[in-house]
Amino acid sequence: MTSPLTPLLLGFLVAFLLCALPGKWAIGALRKLGAKQNVSLDAPAAHSAKQGTPTMGGLLILFSVMVCGWGYLLISRPAQAPDSHLFAVLLMMLFFGGIGFLDDYLSIKRGKNLGLRAREKMLAQLLLAVLFCVYLAKTSQPGWTTALSFALPGGEKIVDIGVFYYLFLVLLIVGFSNATNFTDGVDGLSSGVILLIALTIAVVTFALAPGIAFFCVALAGALTGFLWWNAHPAKMFMGDTGSLALGAGLACAAAVGKREIPLIIASLVCWAELLSVILQVAVFQ
Repeated sequence: MTSPLTPLLLGFLVAFLLCALPGKWAIGALRKLGAKQNVSLDAPAAHSAKQGTPTMGGLLILFSVMVCGWGYLLISRPAQAPDSHLFAVLLMMLFFGGIGFLDDYLSIKRGKNLGLRAREKMLAQLLLAVLFCVYLAKTSQPGWTTALSFALPGGEKIVDIGVFYYLFLVLLIVGFSNATNFTDGVDGLSSGVILLIALTIAVVTFALAPGIAFFCVALAGALTGFLWWNAHPAKMFMGDTGSLALGAGLACAAAVGKREIPLIIASLVCWAELLSVILQVAVFQ
């Protein structure tokens, strides 16, 4: 009898290979296309060494996760929630990756660290997050509710917040995608942190949502492969293409698997980084 862990291990391995093996080729291709990192003039002096390093490596991560995710859906064909919502999670990751791709492209084209305007990026993210909430509301099935689960010493506490859940979810998706984006500033930091978060969500969703766990493990595999090229000294960065996609994908996966609170706890480093950026902007504006 096949172990239930076999698909997860296979997903991790395939995603790892799809991201790690073409890495050298991808670096060369990005250099030829002129997809190079532009460092802000306000950034620390140590970051100047990153100037000219190939960016948009998140395309490799997206490719690896999409191949594994859609492959899982084609083979297993889940009909019940939460795993039946996996295709929506993949689409959200792809669309947020599209926002990041456009941001990176404009930054490279202009030759400065200036991509999409903050308002434009935020509006697109909010629209996608709202559409995801509408989808969940319209297709809700047994196994998915508007309740939040809290693990307390006396046992698990379930709190149904009703319609306010959708506001919470919009803030979670948009907030976490930007939190992972702001964490992407040091060689290997964002990749390593998000890898650990993905594995955490895989563990806590495995029992009730093996498809969501598979997605998280595949994501972790892709990030492990990407780290081969992104660890210090980084030869390639994921860019907004990768960081926005990863944050949105994990937030949606946690929501579908009803593990929103564990996601927030596991990603405190990312939230702290986001809060730090917000405070700096508020103080210096």
